[in-house]
Parts: sequence; C-alpha cells; structure tokens
Amino acid sequence: VYTATSPGVVNITSTSTVYVQDWFNAYPRESQGSGSGSILDKEGRILTNFHVVQDAEKLEVKLANGKSYPARVLGADPDNDLALIKIDAPNENLTTISLGISKDLFVGQKVLAIGNPFGFDRTLTTGIVSGLARPLKSEITGRLIEGVIQTDAAINPGNSGGPLLNSRGQLIGINTMIYSPSGGSVGIGFAVPVETAKRVISDIQQYGRVRKPSLGVEGLPLTRFGTQLIRALELPVSEGIMIVKVAPGSSAERSGLRNAQEVQVGRYLVPLGDVITKIDGSPVTKQEDLDHVLNNKNIGDSVQLEVVRDGKRLNLTVQLMEAQRGGRQRI
Repeated sequence: VYTATSPGVVNITSTSTVYVQDWFNAYPRESQGSGSGSILDKEGRILTNFHVVQDAEKLEVKLANGKSYPARVLGADPDNDLALIKIDAPNENLTTISLGISKDLFVGQKVLAIGNPFGFDRTLTTGIVSGLARPLKSEITGRLIEGVIQTDAAINPGNSGGPLLNSRGQLIGINTMIYSPSGGSVGIGFAVPVETAKRVISDIQQYGRVRKPSLGVEGLPLTRFGTQLIRALELPVSEGIMIVKVAPGSSAERSGLRNAQEVQVGRYLVPLGDVITKIDGSPVTKQEDLDHVLNNKNIGDSVQLEVVRDGKRLNLTVQLMEAQRGGRQRI
C-alpha cells in the first residue's frame, strides 16, 4: 500500500505575513507552516485541510520526486476543515490516490496514515479505527463535523491534510486533529470521513463553493442568556435557539418565523423572539443539535420546527435555503 500510494501524498508549505510588536512598532515577518495533501486526479487537484492553507499568501506543493510547484486554492469548507487546491504539473509526475468509502468502516479495522510529520516526508504510521462518528467541532468555525473517525495511528503536526487509508490503499479519511495534552501523538487522532470530502469536492468543482443548507435565520443559544435573564424575559423554556434575525424573502419568513424585538431589561436592551425547541422531532438545546440535522439535509429539503412564541408552542415547516456567508450565527 505504501509503495503504491505514498507518491500521491504531497508536502504543502504555506507562507503568510505576521506582524511582530517590539517596544515601539509592529513590523512584518514571514511565517511558514506545513501540512500534507492527497493528489486526486491528473489535473493536479489536491485535497487537504483548510487550516493548512488558511490565510496563506503563497502555497508551494512538493511532490515525491522532489519537484515543487506553486498552488492555488480552488475552494474550501472551514466548517469541515477541508480545502481543494490545484497545481499545474505534468501528468507523469502525478500519482493519484483513489477515494474509498467511510460509511462501512468498523472499529478494529486496520488503517494507515501517510503524511509529513515535523517535515519528515511521506512518513507511514499504522493503527486501527478506534472509534466512529465522534462528535468533533471545527477549531475554525466551531461547527459540528459529522462522522469523524478516531484512530490510534500516530498523527503529529505536519500530518494534517494527509490521507487515512484502508488496507486496499483507498482514502477513507483526512487526518485533521489530535487530542494531546503534550502536543505530540498520544494515540488519539481524528480524521474527517471521505464521504464528507466527496460532497465538498463535488460542490467546489460544480459551483466553485461549498453549498450548505440553512434555515435562513440568525440565532443565539438560550444558554448564553443565563438563568436570571431567562426569568426576566418570562421565557417558558430554558434551552433552545432564539431567533434574532430572519433573512428577508426566505422560506423561514414565509413560514411565519419572526425577527426578535428588543426589550428593556434593567439597563440593557436584549432580544426577545421565537425559540426553536425541536427540529424534525429532535430536541434542540444547543447549536450542535441543529448542525446534526442540517448536515444530513440538502438545499430545498423541508424541516419541521417546534417554536415557542409568547408562551405557546407552534409547529412550522421551513424549506432549507443555501447558507449565506456572514451573520452572527447563521443557521
């Protein structure tokens, strides 16, 4: 497996400018980071982590034959910490890694990780699938990454973006994160499943961006309000997502969801609006509960919401729209 696939693993170097402050001034300094990636096709498209290329002013990809090429970002999905980049290199220099299936994995299955930990090119580590469907938040956006694979194959800084492979040499995950009190590998690594990557790749190639389903509202978890404020607002529930703003002309607006109104509580103005307590029958207590349902939906699908308004529970049907960038908490 290593002989066949390791030439398809690349070393990615990102260069950006950081500003260092002395006693009097801030001055620019070049900063470099490194990661790994998998060559997907002879067109030079490479799959990696978003955090490997984030804020990069220059990207350079080094192939197994030692040749380096500048790269550009085709698209990215910060929520799932994935990015697709491209280099222009001769076909004969590009060895591709095939995409496998992650939904059929089982705990105990043997896996292999190839990457560039601490700059050591194409290092192989082996292990097993230690767990499946682990809940993991993106360190970039805080949104839930679905179906994360846990492995005990040693993963260290520099492995990020590299492939997690099955025994047939197929990519079944993208090595993304480790749990480590010390900063080094302690045998708890996490990989984004390839099924997620397939959706991201397809969207970027078809639309030039990753399309996400959204309710078309901005909201705040009630847990941010605190017990005293919930009592002051006389809310009948203590958990849920309060809708702050509804996108004009959206299905959410047509379904009857409303913008929050500001009310005076002591010296402060706070929002008071509809509170989402269930989606498709599942309780909503925090953002991750909404993420879990929406991550398994498509744009144009409809969901059933239970909403608390003026002390009453309402059932509304909302058709999902494409998520727009920006907003305080777009859901």
